[in-house]
Formats: sequence, C-alpha cells, structure tokens
Amino acid sequence: MNLILSRDTQVKIMENTVTNAEQYFGKFCSLMASYTRKTAKLRDKADLLVKQLMDYANTENPELRTTVKNFAEELAKVQDYRQAEVERLEMKVVEPLKVYGVLIKQTRAEIKKFNAARNKEIKQLEKLEKIRQKSPSDRHMISQAESQAHRASVDASRSTQQLEETIDEFQKQKLKDIQKIFLDFVTVEMVFHAKALEVYSNAFQNLESYNMEKDLEDFRAKINIASSGTLHGTKPVSSTQPSSTLSWSTGAQSVQSTLQKLTLVESDEESEESQLQDVSHAKYPQIRQVASRTT
Repeated sequence: MNLILSRDTQVKIMENTVTNAEQYFGKFCSLMASYTRKTAKLRDKADLLVKQLMDYANTENPELRTTVKNFAEELAKVQDYRQAEVERLEMKVVEPLKVYGVLIKQTRAEIKKFNAARNKEIKQLEKLEKIRQKSPSDRHMISQAESQAHRASVDASRSTQQLEETIDEFQKQKLKDIQKIFLDFVTVEMVFHAKALEVYSNAFQNLESYNMEKDLEDFRAKINIASSGTLHGTKPVSSTQPSSTLSWSTGAQSVQSTLQKLTLVESDEESEESQLQDVSHAKYPQIRQVASRTT
C-alpha cells in the first residue's frame, strides 16, 4: 500500500502539471489569436486611411498633394510589414500553441490508462486481503489471488513508468516551447517595429518638409484672380449717364430760349409780316440744328 500511495503522489504531481499547462496554454493561445486578429484589423483600418489620404490629396494644391501622397505611400509600406507580422504571428506563435490542445489530450489519455491500471491493482490487493481474512487456510485461493495481485502490480508499475516518461517528455517539450514561442513572438514584433520605425521616420521628414507658404500663396492667388475677374467684367452704369443727361438738358434749354426770343419778335413786329417771315426763316434752321445736336 505504501507503493500505491507513492504512485498516487507521483500521479498527482503529473496531473497538476498537465492541468496547469492546459489552463495557461489555452489562455495564451486564445489571447495570441485575438492579438493577431486585432493586428489584422488594425492593418485593414490603416489601409482605409491610406485610401482616404490618396483621395484627399487629389483635391489639394500641388505641394500638399505631393506631401500627402508620399505620406500615404509610406503608411502603405507599414501595412505591408504589418501583413507580414500577422502571417508570422499566426505561423510561429498561434499554431504552436494550438498543438498543445492535442498534446494535452494525449497526455491525459496516458494518465487515464495509469489510473485504470492503478485501480485494478488496488482491487486485486483488496481481494487478496479479504481472502486471507475469510479463508486463511485456503492456500489455492490465496495463491491465485496473490498471482492476480502481482500481475496487476506489474501492470501498474509498467503504466507508471510509461506515464513518467510521457510526462517527462511533455514537461521538457513544454519548457522548450514556451521559450521558443515567446522568443519568436518578440522577434516578430521587433522586426516589424524596426521596419515601421524606419518608414515612419521617412514619413515624419516628408511631413516636416512640407512648404505650407507656397500652397497658401497659390490659394491666395486663385482668390485674387477670381475677385479681379469679377471687377473687370462689370461696367459702371453711372459713368456716361450724367454727361448724357447734362447735354440733353443744355440742348433743351437752348431750344426753349430760342423759342422765347421768337415769340417776342412776333409780338413786337406783328405789323411787319415780311420781316417776321425773314426772321422765322433765319431762326428755325438754328433751332433744328440745336435740336439735332442734342439728339
């Protein structure tokens, strides 16, 4: 029984090792898969941003258009590196963690076999003890029970040895993999961020060198051209109107004055009909000439 208790202690440690790996590796796998998906979504959002920047650049002045397009191209390069990051995370981190789902299941199957062999051994030992108590003189039954208990103990010992080897290999592989998986994770991230930092540095320099004043001058020039075109195309209505009115008024007054003189001549010289006719022939041409000038 002391041997059985010793085996139980061993198996308990083995089971705890597998359970601990199942719990944490399962969480690692879930979190790293989510991390990879989020990175892919960030790549997609950045691709949309690149498209919007390109569309916007086509609406702006030359200097800003060139600057924004160059910035968008640099940002697109970062997304190419991010795509590589996603693929490497999937291959070097997520997939190896997924393997532990199958590996843990196989290890638990080995533990289950050991438990079955251990339970059989316990039953045979209990059976042997009962026979010894009930029939201490029946050597045949005792011998048979002892033989069965011995075979059960041998099977349990073999199963324990196999389980120890399985768990030892499992632990060795687990320790090796946890180191490699997260080394690969850090390497993937370092490569991405190193490349991204280089591209972002170029993008920063491109944005910093943007000549805002040149675009502002072009913009102001366009506004001035539009405003000057409106002023030159408008003809002032009052430019010729006053002089025209004045000429007509002056002409009208000249005609009226001449007519008044004619009326006085007619009233003063009614008796001299021949002279009035001479005056009329002399004055009316002047009136027509004045009227014709005024019109």
